[in-house]
Amino acid sequence: MLTKTNLISTIVAAIWSMMGGFLLWGVLAENFMSDHIGTATGVLKENPDFGILAVGCLIQGLAFSTIFRSWGAEKYNTMDGLKYGFWVGILAGLGNNIIDYATSNMLDMTGALINGLIYIVFFCVMGFLVGLIYNKVK
Repeated sequence: MLTKTNLISTIVAAIWSMMGGFLLWGVLAENFMSDHIGTATGVLKENPDFGILAVGCLIQGLAFSTIFRSWGAEKYNTMDGLKYGFWVGILAGLGNNIIDYATSNMLDMTGALINGLIYIVFFCVMGFLVGLIYNKVK
């Protein structure tokens, strides 16, 4: 299950998950997203628990990498990773954000759609990195 390639890919994906999430949501989109928060209050923590966040990123990286490996191709490349990341972004980002908009007051519709697009970018980069690792590491 956990091959050398999968292990390296998991670590790279987990690092991107932690650092890329901070870059995309914590730096680039922070001001925009704060303008599109719904009526829910007290939802986000003032300071995240970074230990638990790191564990979550590692689990996300492992799942992403392992499912990618099981996708069925004999030889993977970065384009395969981008496509995979795009569909995961559609599923986990755009689909989930629209469902959240319909069922909660966390974001307005503009925020939900933009957040979904950020998820697509996030997972496309993760897919690119995982595809690169699977292509280069034997």
